[in-house]
Amino acid sequence: MNISPKTDAKITLPWAEPPAPGTATEVAPGILWMRLPLPMKLDHVNIYALDEGDSWTLIDTGIDWPKARKVWAALLSGPLAAKPIGRIIVTHHHPDHIGLAGWLMAKFDAPLLMPRTGWLMARMLMLDIQDRPSAEAVTFLRRSGMDANKLAQKTNERPFNFADFTTPLPACFTRLTDGQIINMAGRDWTIHMAGGHAPEHATFWSRSDKLVLGGDQLLASISPNIGVYPTEPEADPLTDWLESCADLAQYATPEQLVLPGHKLPFTGLPLRIGQLADNHHSALIRLRDFLQTGRRGPDCFPLLFKRKIGTEEYGLALAETVAHLNHLLLQGHITRRFADDGAWIWQSV
Repeated sequence: MNISPKTDAKITLPWAEPPAPGTATEVAPGILWMRLPLPMKLDHVNIYALDEGDSWTLIDTGIDWPKARKVWAALLSGPLAAKPIGRIIVTHHHPDHIGLAGWLMAKFDAPLLMPRTGWLMARMLMLDIQDRPSAEAVTFLRRSGMDANKLAQKTNERPFNFADFTTPLPACFTRLTDGQIINMAGRDWTIHMAGGHAPEHATFWSRSDKLVLGGDQLLASISPNIGVYPTEPEADPLTDWLESCADLAQYATPEQLVLPGHKLPFTGLPLRIGQLADNHHSALIRLRDFLQTGRRGPDCFPLLFKRKIGTEEYGLALAETVAHLNHLLLQGHITRRFADDGAWIWQSV
């Protein structure tokens, strides 16, 4: 489904620079924007504190990492020092957003509010600690087309473990639901759930002024990763993503200030949602043409990403490639067959 922007208004970035580590920028009355470091190529995550008078409502928490805790110490003794954190809201379950939620909950005796699916995913992943990749993960990587040398190396390395970058979550939370109205910083916000990047990703839309807390669903200058992983190898998150773009587009206006999970706040949301959807629609068209000849997953990297994929990006690139291939397969546009080494060969019908 194609999304036509409601306006040709441009995307603007009201702030040229993010807040320095340990500092905060007031982006609207009662709303502070802060930034935490991440140990990956995307080297930061945005968090927000909303002033409730006698406490703060926190939106997302950063990853559990010594450098992030050091910045948190500066924030808690600096711009947030005047009052405690009264509640913690997590937009979705990814570790850069939920990683320090348990630590902050214990520190402030603060409740956790988040979508149920995200809470369940986080609790499950915290228990799934592996010293080496599971047999299912190895099979998934082989079928996805990872070359033999990379696969052999991965098989003998400790994989990414969710628990390595998150603090334990208590077995209690408050569920956020689609269409719910929640009061934060003196405003009523409507929650619109989205999917594709993460299941049941919460976004918050102010009913009294033109503000949107977009998490990773609404980003100005990068496209959120839409990936397939070994836990659900036949998934089609791209359909969820495109449907979510169409759903959120009906609430978007050019004047809204979007406070995203990464990069800079921006305006021009209708145009940006159209871009985010069209990026994938055009990739699917190119991919169908490219697959007139049978290809493996990594063969599609240059076509999908238009840049060299390094070692650090390889896993996410492979996951997103499989998401596009699965989408075309389930739509009936391509087929797949096994090569002699167990990798899928994908080809247009």
